[in-house]
Amino acid sequence: MTENSTHAAVVTGASTGIGEATVRQLRARGWTVYAVARRAERLEALAAETGAVAVPTDITADDDVARLLGTVEAGGGIDTLINISGGARGADTLAEAKTGDWEWMYQVNVIGTMKVTRAFLPMLRAIGAGTVLNLTSVAALVSYEGGAGYNAAKAAQRAMTQALRLEEVGNNLRVVEVLPGMVRTEEFSLRRLGDAGKADAVYAGVAKPLTADDVADVVAYAVTAPHHVNLDEIVIRPVAQAAAHKVVREGA
Repeated sequence: MTENSTHAAVVTGASTGIGEATVRQLRARGWTVYAVARRAERLEALAAETGAVAVPTDITADDDVARLLGTVEAGGGIDTLINISGGARGADTLAEAKTGDWEWMYQVNVIGTMKVTRAFLPMLRAIGAGTVLNLTSVAALVSYEGGAGYNAAKAAQRAMTQALRLEEVGNNLRVVEVLPGMVRTEEFSLRRLGDAGKADAVYAGVAKPLTADDVADVVAYAVTAPHHVNLDEIVIRPVAQAAAHKVVREGA
């Protein structure tokens, strides 16, 4: 891949939510997009609709990441890596913390992001004008009761992103962090809480929480801006969420 060729990106977490919306946004702009997630059927459907390249991958598994890298190399490479994969599990206090939930959150938010980024850094350095965008969360900025595990995982992912920016600036690598607040997606709260009623309650009375498309718009803008423009940190919340502890709910 040369500097004059069409942009190409790997987007992880592409089977649902913000990742899926980001694939659609970039494909609409003519980018080559490698859509990455574990659920092959959903990826294949997205690929059939958008023309993205489906690459089923568990980003926490070394062999899977190696196969992903090989597929991308064979396809001509990328200049942009967008790490969307992540998530929360559980809403327990620290006193009631479930080790399995914490381990899962560290694996998908931190270790998976590290493994994919590490694999693609040589390619992105060779391009000479590469971009890495990591989706973290406002949970990395402000802790809250019942969120210790997710707060810790996203804070770690944020710290990793900041270190990467310092380490790779000499390679002209642009490193962007997008930190969403309240986003209503198909699966995030349902996966976290395991109950549709509890998931719906998260957004109860909030007139317009962010959507996956809202966040994908920002992601697409950040990676399509001229390469010398680095939007280091972008916090995006719905207007109704003035802060982590201040959310306007109708009827409240």
